[in-house]
Amino acid sequence: MTAETLKEIFCSQVSDGPDLAAVAQLAADAKKGGFAVDAELRIRVAAMMAHVGFLAPDRTGEVFDAFAVGWLEKPVRATPISTLDLSAGTVRDDLLNAYWSLVEDGVAGSLDAASITERTAGLGGFQNEVFQDRLAQSSLQYPGVKEIAGRSTPPGFKLATLAACPLGSIGRQYHDLIVDNGFDLEVLDGHALGLSKLPPPLDFLNARNLQTHDLWHLVAGYETTVLHEFAIAAFQLAQFGHSYSGSLMAVMTGVAALSPAIGFPILMDAVLTAWVHGRETSPMIGIHWEDSWNLSVEEIRQNYAISPYASPHPANLFELGAA
Repeated sequence: MTAETLKEIFCSQVSDGPDLAAVAQLAADAKKGGFAVDAELRIRVAAMMAHVGFLAPDRTGEVFDAFAVGWLEKPVRATPISTLDLSAGTVRDDLLNAYWSLVEDGVAGSLDAASITERTAGLGGFQNEVFQDRLAQSSLQYPGVKEIAGRSTPPGFKLATLAACPLGSIGRQYHDLIVDNGFDLEVLDGHALGLSKLPPPLDFLNARNLQTHDLWHLVAGYETTVLHEFAIAAFQLAQFGHSYSGSLMAVMTGVAALSPAIGFPILMDAVLTAWVHGRETSPMIGIHWEDSWNLSVEEIRQNYAISPYASPHPANLFELGAA
């Protein structure tokens, strides 16, 4: 099946509202395909993820739960996330073109981690105020979000503060993770992205996520590898409906649909187990990290009832395959 044919299938289905039984069956059928899963099934998965990522974010919870049930063959042990029951409309042509260009570049291998992040985040710039309002309303349906709505984002963290923390503390581990890997304290520039202009609680959710992303890695048990970056995006999507993470799910399943089939089940295993992990974990978005720097990771996990991610594949599997 050609890339053009797959694009036609995607475009014909991306605006279709999801039938949850059909979503679960699609996941089950794709799972049965294993490492040779048919490209049409893969692109249909991508279309459904793009539907909730770009059109109906309030249906993300029920759609991903259905995907997880069909793929993992067990129920999600969490209260269902409410929907808004609104019509979805259609994907704008400029958003669709930007999305498909990003997918094609991903298939060609011409993207690095930074460019994937920046271009995926940039897809949000094609959305209008109606979508943003819908996204804001849908985010309030996630556990813990109403409690933090209206908060202002605290000042950025300081490396000097983290360096002064005792050995074995989350503050020192966070410091070492940033310094040893040459990371930035914030993944992207929230001011440049205009996060402060978003309606509440999106302004706080997105800005705070940029501040604390690598802390979530440490506490929730996700490594800083390619596979686990996709996994933690699914975890954060499950935790508070993170819009960027929803877009990334659509992008990466699109790339996997047009690439050799072997990578698709690995990606889906990671994404859906991490989704369930996020759904079954207490809300992390409200953690006041500034009061926790001297605590150990284990103490924070105990305080907030957080279990580390049980990865179905080696965290560095993609790196091993590229070596």
